[in-house]
Amino acid sequence: MNYAEIKPYDIANGEGVRVSLFVSGCRRHCKGCFNAIAWDFSYGKPFTEETQEYLLEKLSPNYIAGLTLLGGDPFEPENQRALLPFVEQVRAAFPAKDIWCYTGYTYLDGGIAEKEVQTECTRELVSLLDVLVDGRFQEELKDIRLKFRGSSNQRVIDVKRSLAGGNIVLRLT
Repeated sequence: MNYAEIKPYDIANGEGVRVSLFVSGCRRHCKGCFNAIAWDFSYGKPFTEETQEYLLEKLSPNYIAGLTLLGGDPFEPENQRALLPFVEQVRAAFPAKDIWCYTGYTYLDGGIAEKEVQTECTRELVSLLDVLVDGRFQEELKDIRLKFRGSSNQRVIDVKRSLAGGNIVLRLT
């Protein structure tokens, strides 16, 4: 997996000060995407052990609320497989920090609805998240007044409560 960018101090992609990892690779190609340069799976730099160590170091200060995964799209199959062991590491090292993820795919019943991206690790990756912002960006539904999402069709999902209750619980933002 490659990554397009790391923002060690991000306040736009989740609550609080966060570390954000923008992965490379997205097949959705939403019209008006803010990060179309990251559609290419080979864009950016390789996601190495050194990259992961750097991210863990940046996550360590108390004022960092958590990690945000976005892209590209973290739920492209190639990205899921690379991210799962890293997210497990983050969860183990920082159990009090939250993990947000943005995807153009749709959450359904503890996984991702679109069959073309379902892998052996999709459900496990979803289960490690606290918040999932799902759905394609739709330029005709763009609304700059929305918090943590670009278009009104996208949802900010409380993953833990959704898994516990067996239905989608939206997070109030």
